Amino acid sequence: MERAIVMGAGSWGTALAAMLAQRGLRVQFWGRDEALMQEIASTRSNERYLPGLIIEGELEATHELNRLQPADLVLFVTPSKAMRTVAGALRDASVLGGDEVLVSCTKGIELATGRRMSQLLEEYFPQHHLAALSGPNHAEEVSRKMPSAAVVACADAVSGVALQSCFTLPWFRCYTSEDVPGVEWAGALKNAYAIAAGIAQGLNLGDNAIAALVTRGLAEMVRLGVASGGQVETFYGLSGVGDLVATCYSEHSRNHRVGKLLGQGMPLAEIVSSTRMVAEGVPNTESLWHAARAAEVRTPLLDEVYAVLYQNKSPKLALRELLGRDPRPEVD
Repeated sequence: MERAIVMGAGSWGTALAAMLAQRGLRVQFWGRDEALMQEIASTRSNERYLPGLIIEGELEATHELNRLQPADLVLFVTPSKAMRTVAGALRDASVLGGDEVLVSCTKGIELATGRRMSQLLEEYFPQHHLAALSGPNHAEEVSRKMPSAAVVACADAVSGVALQSCFTLPWFRCYTSEDVPGVEWAGALKNAYAIAAGIAQGLNLGDNAIAALVTRGLAEMVRLGVASGGQVETFYGLSGVGDLVATCYSEHSRNHRVGKLLGQGMPLAEIVSSTRMVAEGVPNTESLWHAARAAEVRTPLLDEVYAVLYQNKSPKLALRELLGRDPRPEVD
C-alpha cells in the first residue's frame, strides 16, 4: 500500500496521518474545517487538536472532498455520530474506486441501529474490504513516538497483513485479527467503564475501588461483546483489556476526565461544553445500554453509568447501589 486517505482531523486522525506519512505513504488528509486544514497545509501541524507535532513526509491537507484521489486505504477517524454523514459524503463525491481497504478508527456503536462503525461503512461501500484499528493508543503519546501497540482486524487475511505493514514502525507495533466484531465492540464498550473509573477517582474512592470497577467492567465487556458476535479471546487482548486499562487510568482519556468531573460534582452539560473534543463514552453509553437490553445481557455497572449520564442519578448513589447489590459468584 502506497497511498492513503485519512478522514477526520481531530487528535487521533492527525496522529495517524502523521504516522502513515512517516511510514512513507502518500497521505491525503481531509477535515471539514477549511481554516484548520489550511493551517495544517501551511504549518504541517495541528495546534488545535494535537499541539507540538510536526508532520513529516508526503501529506496534502484539504477540506474539499472533490480534491481527493483514489487510494489504497482509507481511514475513517471521525466521531461515531458523524460516521454516517462522512461516509455518505465521500460516496457521493465518487472519489473511491473499488479496491481501497476501508479502516474504521472510531470506537462507537450507532444509537439508532446498534450497528458497528464498519457495518455503517459497508452500507455505503459494499464492494470494499473493511477493517478496524483499535488498541490502547492515546494520540498524544503516539504523536511523540512513545512505544505503542494496536490491533488491526480484517476478515480478509491478505488485506489484514497489508494493513499491519502500514501501521508498523520502530515505536509502533501492530498485530492482526480476523475478529472485526470483537475488536469494535471492545473499543466501544471500554469508554463507558472509563467514565465509571473517572467517577470513582472524582469521588476519591481509592485504588481498590477503581481496580474492582475495571475488573467487573471487563466481565461486562466480555458478556455483551460475545453476545454481540465477538470472540472471547479478543476482549483479553489489546482492543479489550489493553484499551480498558489505558482509558480507565490515563489523564489523556477524555472519558476518564468526564467521569472524574462528574464525581467532583460538575454537571454533564457543562463538562461537554468545556471541550471541543468528543468523549465517545457519553453518546455510546446510551447505545450500549440499549444493546445490552436487546441482547438481554446483565450489565449493572453500565446501567449505573447510564443512569448518571441520562437519568440525573447522583454518582455517589450509583456507586453505593453497586456496592449494595446481592452477593454472587465472581464467574456468574
